[in-house]
Amino acid sequence: MRIFSFVFLLLCNGLLPASSQKLNFTLAHIDPPNWFTGLEQSDLQLLVRGENISAANFSTSYPGVSVKSIDTTQSKNYLVIHLSISSNTPPGSATLLFTKGRKKISAPFNFIAKPNRSTPSLSAADAIYLLMPDRFANSDKNNDRIAGMFDQTLNRDSFVYRHGGDLQGVISHLDYIRSLGFTAIWLNPVMENNQPTESYHGYACTNHYQVDKRLGGNKQYQILSEAAHQQGLKLVHDIVLNHIGNKHYLYIDPPYQDMFHNWSEFTRTTYKDGTLFDPYRAQSDYNLMRNGWFDTHMPDFNQHHPFVAKYLTQNSIWLIATFGIDAFRIDTYAYSDLQFESDWAKAIKAEFPAFFMFGETWVHGVVNQSFFTKNNLSNKEITSYTDGVTDFQLYYAINDAINQPFGWTEGINRVYHLLCSDIIYQNPFNNVTHLDNHDLSRYWSVCGKDLNKYKIGLTLLATLRGIPSIYYGTELLMENYANHNSSNVRQDFPGGWEGDTLDVFNRESLNKTLTRDQQEAFSFLTLLFNYRNQNKVLHDGKLKQFVPIDGVYAYFRYNDNAKVMVVINTNKKEAAIDGKRFSEIIDVNKTGIDIFSGKEVKLASMLLPAMSSQILELK
Repeated sequence: MRIFSFVFLLLCNGLLPASSQKLNFTLAHIDPPNWFTGLEQSDLQLLVRGENISAANFSTSYPGVSVKSIDTTQSKNYLVIHLSISSNTPPGSATLLFTKGRKKISAPFNFIAKPNRSTPSLSAADAIYLLMPDRFANSDKNNDRIAGMFDQTLNRDSFVYRHGGDLQGVISHLDYIRSLGFTAIWLNPVMENNQPTESYHGYACTNHYQVDKRLGGNKQYQILSEAAHQQGLKLVHDIVLNHIGNKHYLYIDPPYQDMFHNWSEFTRTTYKDGTLFDPYRAQSDYNLMRNGWFDTHMPDFNQHHPFVAKYLTQNSIWLIATFGIDAFRIDTYAYSDLQFESDWAKAIKAEFPAFFMFGETWVHGVVNQSFFTKNNLSNKEITSYTDGVTDFQLYYAINDAINQPFGWTEGINRVYHLLCSDIIYQNPFNNVTHLDNHDLSRYWSVCGKDLNKYKIGLTLLATLRGIPSIYYGTELLMENYANHNSSNVRQDFPGGWEGDTLDVFNRESLNKTLTRDQQEAFSFLTLLFNYRNQNKVLHDGKLKQFVPIDGVYAYFRYNDNAKVMVVINTNKKEAAIDGKRFSEIIDVNKTGIDIFSGKEVKLASMLLPAMSSQILELK
């Protein structure tokens, strides 16, 4: 009894060695790791993680910073600290102090002045080059494998293993991307994906504040952002709000048990987006779509939870301010909670009013797609603050235009009718258009390896409304069909690895190693997108289209200073085109210059070869 009393006395006075105190604590990390002054929002939520950290007392003293409240969670390994940050808080380093008895742990916490955005945000003036960092170029072999991470695979012969591409590989070849005529780069997610398998693609985040070290880490991402801006390229960040990887510390040891949608057994979403706005929906279908998991290893966030909502919103602001990001592409946008997404985007706009956001909407139907952005639908329950969406409806229409025979609603008429539906959007010019991406069959395969069809699709993409995006390798006629996990359309870019027989980055040998079709495709795409880049009328000029007749479709992009005419012939024979039909816009123009050949074309009577397109700059 006397021994017990003595030990109890020592414990109370903090005199026992740390190893013998049951309430000993450690500090692992703090989310976010730093914050910014000059923001509109004054509340800061800190998630402090460490063994038994809930037993510690917290204090800090810094001008303009006060502690509002401290929450313990359902896990003893977290503290949630709510700070108030006044508008006059100066940049500098605060000290966060955690104490228990005689044990003290202090951590520096930097307040950085909110950066001024020097580059304009993404807009219809841009064209995006989409690439997967692990598959583009490996310029730093030192980060191919990182000790302690689960996935140690490095095998270019397998589509599901890591191949070693990194951010330095992108930095080293920004000039190549710029030379093609692109003004923005979109990288598939770069945040840490410390998952046991298929960790290369980035869509199962395991740390919201750490860029994957196998790609180069946080510092390298900052260098990429700065280098891209110096080259005149904007940076699109692929962000995932809906879910995380099941090896994320937030899932392994969750602060709150209800911060995820938990089911008695694995329950997958139905992927039926229509249930979100269906006036006749069954509630069970709605719940499954919104709350089911996207995949077995991707826990679904409960974004109604105030901690989760704040955590994701702060992280997004931190990413923009830290890395100088110019736009968000929001993965699995239709699967997140709609009210959360509205509040999240509104909070970002409050800090960065011109920041551009577009959601991934792999859906079927114009109404479905428009529902997820600013639209003209009546009886809207939730306001959208995102600027645009990924335009899958145009993707489907272009596929039909080049592969279907002409009909009342078929073939090229699909594009015409789709554009008629633009009335439903508040700004359809903000939609991001595409011919393929990392989840879809390669465009060269979709168009049947037909160079004429290939050119028609690219022409439509580059000259219609919207922000065009091209998937890496389209310029080289990369091919393949997407299987269930689409990994076979995520090939290595030739020349990105030492010893590649084809090195696209070596211009001297490029024309010697490409096939004739590849050379023609490469030249066509490069001329087309450089022309688009240099012509404002293709950015924000008005669009006027004429009803397709007998497989021939014509439309114009125009403003007060310029007119561009685009004519598409989807027939298997030459088409004669009477220019009188377009007199309301041709007006006094008599000729046009073909942007590819440089030849003058008389507008009164034109002949267009079978399955071809023509872009004319009117004079």
